[in-house]
Amino acid sequence: MELKQGNLSVADYSAKFEALCVFSLHYNTVEAEEDNCVKFESGLRPDIKQLIGFSEIRDFPTLTTKARI
Repeated sequence: MELKQGNLSVADYSAKFEALCVFSLHYNTVEAEEDNCVKFESGLRPDIKQLIGFSEIRDFPTLTTKARI
């Protein structure tokens, strides 16, 4: 899965990311939450990545909330 935020809001990017994860055998498991976070963060725009820093948040709801702020 290769999704980038581009011009999407963080909320729209997050919704699209989660919708696509449903179709992935790897990303659609509880065990893959850390991988989901890494993949989600890598697709964020550079300016947002810089704002959240490399905090290594590995809880998906926490990461999406922090990216929206």
